[in-house]
Parts: sequence; structure tokens; C-alpha cells
Amino acid sequence: MSELLEKLPFQGEAVSLLVNPDRETGLEKQPVEEVKLLFTGIAGDCHGGLTRSSDSRMLKQYRRGTTVRNARQVSILSVEELEDIATSMGIPQVKPEWVGANLVTRGIPDLTLLPPSSRLQFPSGAMIAIDIENVPCRYPAALIDKYHPDPKTGFVKSAKNKRGLVGWIEAEGVVRCGDAITIWIPPQRIYPHA
Repeated sequence: MSELLEKLPFQGEAVSLLVNPDRETGLEKQPVEEVKLLFTGIAGDCHGGLTRSSDSRMLKQYRRGTTVRNARQVSILSVEELEDIATSMGIPQVKPEWVGANLVTRGIPDLTLLPPSSRLQFPSGAMIAIDIENVPCRYPAALIDKYHPDPKTGFVKSAKNKRGLVGWIEAEGVVRCGDAITIWIPPQRIYPHA
């Protein structure tokens, strides 16, 4: 697959890194200056692990609770799309820690539209493989409502196609705030039998 990937002519930047070691404390994550990407996920983050239990997003394929490969080790959002969501909601801001972000980027246009199997590469050699778009859900909506109880438009509607991506660690390494991000994308084509 990697020989098919094409490097985009621009780079992004890692502007925020966030972790939450305890899923029981909720969705909110805390900013840190650097993270270590391991094959099991981000060191010290509750969404790590090589496997996870399937949830409501996978009910068409599995019974809830089935053990599956964890392709949701990292949640990636962009400054630009968070600003668009806040504008649509009519609120001053949507903080990345409210929506469970691990990595917030700047300079990658339409981040959420990057295709599955794209790669985000960092100066340390660390690489995140993109699985799929992270569809807006009620959990961040409830947290945002805590800070802004009367939005003009709800989070789920405002974040459609702007909620970011989820991915898994393909190569280990350290990522620091301010690191450049090289973007690799697979060939673009439409499956004709869908």
C-alpha cells in the first residue's frame, strides 16, 4: 500500500496534543506538550490498546462488545474545522478537549475529508494511519451544552463532515506541539458497485 501513497504538496502542524488516562472521568482530555505514539496507541491515553470492544458504530457488523482491532486509537481534529463548528453553533469556541481530541492540526484543508488509508507523518518518524471519519455524536454535544447551553444549532448537525478523523499508530515515535505533519494520501477513486 505505501508505494501507492502520494505526498501532498503542503504540510500541516500539530498545534495541540491531549490525553485522558481514565475513561471513567468522561470525554474531556487535558493538553500536554508531547505524546509518545506506540503500537498500542498514545501512551497514557484511555483510548489505547490493540483491540477494543465494538460499540454502536459497528452494530451492522458485530454484536455490541465483540473484540475488534482498535482503529480508533487517536482522534484528530483541526483548528479550522473546530472554528467552523463553533460559528455554525453560534458559540465563541469549541475546545478540542470537549470533543475528545488527541491531536489538533492547523493547515490541512478539509481535514475530515482526508480519505481512509491516508497517513500523517511526524519528524520523529511516527505515523498515524487514518481509519475513517469520526461521526458527530451526543457525548461531545452534552459536554459542549454544559459550557454553552443554548447553541443556535446543535453540535451533531454543525459538526457533520467536520468532526475529524480516527486512526491507529502505524509507526512509533514522539510527537510534539509545533511539529510539522506530512500528509500522504492513497489513490482517489470511486467503487463502481456501491
